[in-house]
Amino acid sequence: MIVFRRWSVQRRLTLAALLCALAGYGAIALLVTPIMHTVVTAFLTEQAAGAARRIAFVVERDAPARLRPVAVTEGTDLIQVVDERGRIRQASPRLLGQPPLSTATATGTDARLTTTSCTNRVPGVHCLITVGFRANVGGRPWMVYAYMPAPPWYITPLYPPAATLCVLLLAGVTACVAWLTARKALTPVSAIRNELAEITATDLGRRVPRGRHRDELDELARTVNETLDRLERAVEQQRRFASDASHDLRSPITAMRMEVEEAMLAPEEADWRETGRRMMEGLDRLQNIVADLLTLARLEAGAPGRREPVDLARLVSEELGRRTDGKPVETRLRTGVVVEGDALRLSRLLANLLDNAERHADTMITVTVGERKGQAVLEVLDDGGGIAPDEREAVFRRFIRLADSRRRDAGGTGLGLPIAREIAEAHAGTLTIEPSERGARFVLQIPLISS
Repeated sequence: MIVFRRWSVQRRLTLAALLCALAGYGAIALLVTPIMHTVVTAFLTEQAAGAARRIAFVVERDAPARLRPVAVTEGTDLIQVVDERGRIRQASPRLLGQPPLSTATATGTDARLTTTSCTNRVPGVHCLITVGFRANVGGRPWMVYAYMPAPPWYITPLYPPAATLCVLLLAGVTACVAWLTARKALTPVSAIRNELAEITATDLGRRVPRGRHRDELDELARTVNETLDRLERAVEQQRRFASDASHDLRSPITAMRMEVEEAMLAPEEADWRETGRRMMEGLDRLQNIVADLLTLARLEAGAPGRREPVDLARLVSEELGRRTDGKPVETRLRTGVVVEGDALRLSRLLANLLDNAERHADTMITVTVGERKGQAVLEVLDDGGGIAPDEREAVFRRFIRLADSRRRDAGGTGLGLPIAREIAEAHAGTLTIEPSERGARFVLQIPLISS
């Protein structure tokens, strides 16, 4: 069993085909044998009938005065001619001196008698096919019997080995056909496997070629390509995460190292309290960057969030209730605007938009909740300097901070808006910057729960 489990699919399929063929052809041979036995028996019966009919014609013509010796007729060498008293009047050479092997007579208008007789008087023969014909000899009924050895169930001694040989040959041919068919069917699978191994080892951008026929192998190739797509995205996310981490973690780490090295050069003159304060600022920045990077990585990896009804007006009210300081916020909230999503992530999205507006607004922030063409709409508008049209997509890329943003807040991570867009896309929505008379107008659109 262990060896069988190590066999290839091609070998296992061939073995299964061989066993099924042996069972099927063996069953056919067993079913054909009685049919062949019946056919052979009928042939021998008709052969004996032909001999008995011919001898009966001769007996009617010549008996009793000119009755001649019985010769082998129609391949039948067991013949007896019996008169009306049951006496042997003539017999073939093999039955000379033997009493009648059968005493049955034809009755009625039918001159033919067909039966089977079993006797031990004929060497090497046990049962005989007996065909008798009634001959009218001077108005007296004589019987002419022709006997043929009844075939055994196996017909002839050569039949079983011949049938076995045929079953084995047919099963062998079936196994060969199954072997070739399985090899041809599995060749594309081997090609896909080799191509996949080469792709994963060299270039994840390549894909397995699709088949010409829309069959199971083509579906396999399509599934493999979809898996490669996900693998490529995962590797790219990992690579981007490492690049982003090394990119933005380097600056605060370098700044803290310089602070420590400068203080250690003149420890007596260093203001360790001030050094500690600056170190804490750097650590806070590091912590914020790491937290944002992990959040972005989870969002890009498709980590599932909670799915529950979220009222955007209530979400805005609760978020603004937690923000006690900052510039004044004007709200225009329409109640009953409900979406399905993760309330915590949507709160994070809103908080990032409000933080961005807080940095750039001059005097006022406006938050609006409404509906538009089956979409829930959340807008955050500030009255700052705004964003140039050619830079509106750039702010959603990682670590991209415009000059005005760096001037207003040097400690930002540059990940708030990319995180906000990832959250929007995770909710089947969009986050864009739309034109406004003044300031930057961020617009979030998410399908309403009713749609």
